[in-house]
Amino acid sequence: MSRLGKKPILIPAGVEVKIEGKRIFVKGPKGELSFAIRPEVKVEISGGNIIVSPLLDTKQTEAYWGTARAIIANLVNGVVSGYEKRLQVEGIGHKGVLEGNDLVLNVGFTHTVKILAPEGIKLAVEKNILIVSGADKELVSRVAAKIKRVKPPEPYKGKGIRYLGEVVRKKVGKKAVTAGGGK
Repeated sequence: MSRLGKKPILIPAGVEVKIEGKRIFVKGPKGELSFAIRPEVKVEISGGNIIVSPLLDTKQTEAYWGTARAIIANLVNGVVSGYEKRLQVEGIGHKGVLEGNDLVLNVGFTHTVKILAPEGIKLAVEKNILIVSGADKELVSRVAAKIKRVKPPEPYKGKGIRYLGEVVRKKVGKKAVTAGGGK
């Protein structure tokens, strides 16, 4: 039995949920999201709650059950409060600038890198912090990972783009040979 799958999802005020066939639609103040429900899982709305239950009794169905419940909970939370990822740009001359709704990165290459913001994603820049926000948790995480992949932090000086609060383990560089020949 999935412990997570058993918990009902409370529908907050101002959120509209409807199920059409094997799709669930969640609409709220931050936008509208949808999710395709697996055939092994049943989703129903009763008394201001969303209840997810398995249709079969297999180990794989239990995995789908807990996953579906977690994704639907993320949809409800996303349309109410949204999600945000913060990235830190580290290095001299490394920076990010907004041009319209797109992000232009200067991170030590001979050219600038332009990241186009997909529909539903808002990008912001505060000094050396890049902020990716939106209602869809998966899309916010995917865009943040795409930005980080442009210049991941290198292990010697730590230059690059990292998540805010991420610790990069630094390696020790080469040691200088002493005048005595290194003996």
